Amino acid sequence: MVCADPYVKVSLMCDGRRLKKRKTSTKRNTLNPVYNEAIVFDVPPENIDQIHLSIAVMDYDRVGHNEIIGVCQVGNEAERLGRDHWSEMLSYPRKPIAHWHSLVEVRPTLVLPFAE
Repeated sequence: MVCADPYVKVSLMCDGRRLKKRKTSTKRNTLNPVYNEAIVFDVPPENIDQIHLSIAVMDYDRVGHNEIIGVCQVGNEAERLGRDHWSEMLSYPRKPIAHWHSLVEVRPTLVLPFAE
């Protein structure tokens, strides 16, 4: 049986740039982690329309690089549930709002040389 050591990395993004990041604790030897942790970012109200959250579930590796298990987004730029979750969080500031999100697999990009 394959197990992972997952943790979640949350980045506060604005115009493609990461402004701040936070991460959860690592859950050892599980494919079904439960995180009962709050991630809080203070954002000025006038900037709220320009930001979104980029969420990556990572597999911790003591040797080598941590691997990305999957990603999702929450914010105005996100698709359906990510946008709806964002709207609900804005409607109830300072109240924890929990939702399940499907992860999208990150595929490596292939860079081909430009031929003239």
